[in-house]
Amino acid sequence: MKMKSSDILFIGFMLFALFFGAGNLIYPPTLGIESGTAYWPAIFGFVLTGVGIPVLTVTAISLVKNGTIELGSRVHPAFGLVFTSVVYLAIGPFFGIPRAANVAYEMGVQPLVPGGNTGVLLIFTLIFFALVFLVSLNPSKLVDRVGQWLTPLLLAAIVALVVGSFFLLDGTVQQPAEKYQASPFFTGFLEGYLTMDAIAALAFGILVITALKDRGVTDRRQLTAFTLKVGIVTAIGLTTVYASIGWIGAKMATEGSYTNGGEILSGAAQLMYGQTGTLLLGVIVALACFTTSVGLTVACGQFFSKTFPKLSYKFVIFMVTIGSFAVANLGLEQIIAFSVPVLVFIYPIAIVLIALSFANRLFNGSTFVYQGAILLTAITSLYDGLAAFGMDLSSVEPLMQQLPFFALGLGWVVPALVGALAGGLLQLLVTSNDRKVTN
Repeated sequence: MKMKSSDILFIGFMLFALFFGAGNLIYPPTLGIESGTAYWPAIFGFVLTGVGIPVLTVTAISLVKNGTIELGSRVHPAFGLVFTSVVYLAIGPFFGIPRAANVAYEMGVQPLVPGGNTGVLLIFTLIFFALVFLVSLNPSKLVDRVGQWLTPLLLAAIVALVVGSFFLLDGTVQQPAEKYQASPFFTGFLEGYLTMDAIAALAFGILVITALKDRGVTDRRQLTAFTLKVGIVTAIGLTTVYASIGWIGAKMATEGSYTNGGEILSGAAQLMYGQTGTLLLGVIVALACFTTSVGLTVACGQFFSKTFPKLSYKFVIFMVTIGSFAVANLGLEQIIAFSVPVLVFIYPIAIVLIALSFANRLFNGSTFVYQGAILLTAITSLYDGLAAFGMDLSSVEPLMQQLPFFALGLGWVVPALVGALAGGLLQLLVTSNDRKVTN
């Protein structure tokens, strides 16, 4: 069947808004100010993990009937259930949604409330999550509310900020910080992890599929083709915005010292437009974080109510918003401190799982290939996660340092390949023995 171009555009807008949340605002400006003259290779690496992998992940979800849990079940049914649940909890009430609410508060409200305290955060998050719950009650209206209304407003506000930066910021791009000097591309690649979008895509994929099915697309090949088109719309928007706000960061290096991307954007908005700029940034942050929170809440509601039929959709989203509200009031620094180790552990597993799904036909979906690749990936990424958490791993560190690409933070790549090849060889042996027995 044919779909209207406007439908593809609005669903693409919806996916853009769902992806474009807290991390997408605070990390590109930080990358820009730290990478300096090495900005372009750094942002290219960032876009690969922050845009390319999420879009491929959404497309991969269209290839299976039951979403992420079916992908995970190719390793083992228990793994499919546990890994998918961990992913939804991580991007939902444990880290993703509370982080979005905190960023919305710190960048959108706190600058307007001098001397803001925990009482202000409490009131803000109470209102924020009440609205998230109300909008999430009817997921069938998500494309209309987000794609047709909220996203155009968000894009208009971002355009005003970005266009102003080309004419009103005169800062000089500086030499790159130490971590960007040797390999800016790979450093940017790893920074893209922090957006959480490749993990979020495991949840958002089903929202795109549902939106397409609501418009009459049922054939599996057409679903994949239209999902890819939607992904292209989203990728163009995200890449443009990341490159633009990252460049704002690069030009702000001579304007002062900043501790995070939020401060960089706040300073830039203030320099360009004064108090109006602060309000403009507040609108951008509020819309970006709100749309992402709604998308994640809906995704969690649909997954857990479908996986555990005794739990109603309304009950799940209520518990998600209550849990997110509680975690959000711990503060942004606490949330980030706990989320980074978890992301470092989960991300490589998600990347390998998605890569295997695209290569599935090459090895006939062998469970051994999935198990070998995921097992060795999980072992190496667990080390990285525990190290990021601050645990003393000096006894095994010399061994891990022998892994290729370890210094780049990609020590899991070769183990994943070795595990997949070992699984493939085991599959050949099992198949060969089965044939001998049959004969």
